Amino acid sequence: MLAQRSDAGGEIASPLPQSVGYGIVVLFGLAFAFGMIGVTALLKRTTGEDNAKVETFMVANRRVRTGLIASAVVSSWLWSTALLSCVLVTYAYGISGAFWYAAGCSPMIVFFAYLGVICKKRIPEAHTILEIIRIRYGTTAHLSFTFLAVVNNLFNTVNMILGASAVISFLTGMHIMASTFLLPLGVVLYTLVGGIKATFLTDYLHTFVILILSCYLTLKALTSEQVGSLGGLYDLVVAAQENHNIDGNYKGSLLTMTSQQGIFFAIILLVSNFGAVIMDTGYFIKAFAASPRAVVPGYVIGGVSYFSVPWSLGTIMGMAALGLESSPIFPTYPRAMTSTEVTNGLALPYVAIAVAGKGGAVAVLLMTFMAVTSTLSAQIIAVSSIITFDVYRTYFNKNAGNKEVIRWSHIGVILFGSVSAGFTAMFHYVGIDMGWTLYMIGVVTCPGVVPVIFTILWRKQSTIAVVGSAFLGMATGLAVWLGTAYKFFGEVSVSSTGQTLPCMYGTVASALSPLLYTIVMSLIRPANYDWSDFKQEKLVVEVDSEDDKQVQTPGKTANNSVSISNSSEEPAEDDTHRRWTRYALFWSVATFLGHWVLWPLPMYAANYIFSKTFFVAWNAVSLIWLWLSLIVIGIYPIWDGRDQLLAVFNNLRLRGSRGD
Repeated sequence: MLAQRSDAGGEIASPLPQSVGYGIVVLFGLAFAFGMIGVTALLKRTTGEDNAKVETFMVANRRVRTGLIASAVVSSWLWSTALLSCVLVTYAYGISGAFWYAAGCSPMIVFFAYLGVICKKRIPEAHTILEIIRIRYGTTAHLSFTFLAVVNNLFNTVNMILGASAVISFLTGMHIMASTFLLPLGVVLYTLVGGIKATFLTDYLHTFVILILSCYLTLKALTSEQVGSLGGLYDLVVAAQENHNIDGNYKGSLLTMTSQQGIFFAIILLVSNFGAVIMDTGYFIKAFAASPRAVVPGYVIGGVSYFSVPWSLGTIMGMAALGLESSPIFPTYPRAMTSTEVTNGLALPYVAIAVAGKGGAVAVLLMTFMAVTSTLSAQIIAVSSIITFDVYRTYFNKNAGNKEVIRWSHIGVILFGSVSAGFTAMFHYVGIDMGWTLYMIGVVTCPGVVPVIFTILWRKQSTIAVVGSAFLGMATGLAVWLGTAYKFFGEVSVSSTGQTLPCMYGTVASALSPLLYTIVMSLIRPANYDWSDFKQEKLVVEVDSEDDKQVQTPGKTANNSVSISNSSEEPAEDDTHRRWTRYALFWSVATFLGHWVLWPLPMYAANYIFSKTFFVAWNAVSLIWLWLSLIVIGIYPIWDGRDQLLAVFNNLRLRGSRGD
């Protein structure tokens, strides 16, 4: 569990005025909204992309390329929570914390490449994973997993807004409720205008800015007068050791991978992130929006690039927070950070101010804003797609035309933005912070993971098994979580249920018990689903040339409909899909073994305390990786889309010469 310490501490003055906070949160959001209006109009004029059409608004006509997919994948994981928490766990557990945070995310990102390519092969016209569940299992399963998916998106959104609003409130003095409700405002506006393409474009811009600021902060920390170098940082951490003896670490050291609390956190994060990915329809939307050949390389490049951010930023800034906490330049001096400050994610802004002054405060403010708005956009478009395709178009108006579907997409965007802000406010006022949601989130997000994976991969999973295993898994996870909280701490409270062991046991029970339940139930009464039935469904929303409200009804494909691929091309496409499936499976296994098994576990067993030389090398590698990620994510999407950019430029030039 996180170290318990007194919450008695003086108020820390905000380094920036409130006007800066409102300017960033409101004006930047509006600027992105107007920017998306311009980009949307430009793309419609020059490339024919019209966000008044559902297939463009929701899945960008399924033509997004590798570069934008990679940047969107990184952005999907660069939550404000991730940036704040990688420093938090380093401060709490030592050098293992940041590494385990990175290793707990990258394998899931790459694994999704495998699921994504399978989905695109078996049901290429889908918009959400819930459509697939409805087609295979019917209404009861569909409604059940719609509920689970919305719960997942809601908890993820609340988690990121809690952390972001606390940091913005500290940095600028904004009332925390103002930041809680204003943060989603700009996101709702530009998502309304731009749809999924807006999400991809803002993902790219936001991720590029966050990577630049991560490089700035890490270098600023190392070159500051108080630190001086990687060797100087090591000396500061060694000096701070006497005030930070970590229970469960080898010899209590901050400089060891042998950390009991660290490995417990790693298990929580690894398992809960499967829920965060598999149960988040936003990841499936991005996979469906990608061109077939972009899914695997996009997710692999994104997963490998992402690893560097929490590892490098978390290690260097977390170690700097430990080393500088007793220095007069640290904002809380002469006291240590309170447990409330730690779990609210304030270690990063505090150390940024210590090494870079107001520049550090501005950098963290921008990073937090960029991270929360980009990931909020993905969450909002995901829930909007659920409301549109899985509720309205399925149960209320099966003949909904393009205009009706777009209208309900917009309603979904506004509705979820409002509801998520309201839930965040409620959580704040009952005493729940980012640290609590970070640890327990897997308990409620993981029960549907195995049933969803088997929906795509195992033809024998039955309807009763897919529904029963998910809800039995949730009941099992909740019972284990609350029961262990009472067993270990003598009470069921916000404090006890947010501790490491109850959250670890509850998360693992939620994720793994459905595996047993669904296998047993499916073997008793197995199904034998025919994968080809997926392709008999007509899911694309088409606009008729005579009446743009005319649309193909969800159901069996009409004889005169245009299929996704020509029959003469199917053998070649099957070969291509099989090849990409093998690549995806290889990289999924390789990433998990490399990042989570072969690299860290021998170090965990070694009982080794980092020497100065090893510490310098460790951080040098993380910095090189971070800078390479900046180059790949910042430059490659532009190169990958160079012909599209050139087409836009040429069309603008031609229109200009004609005076259009």
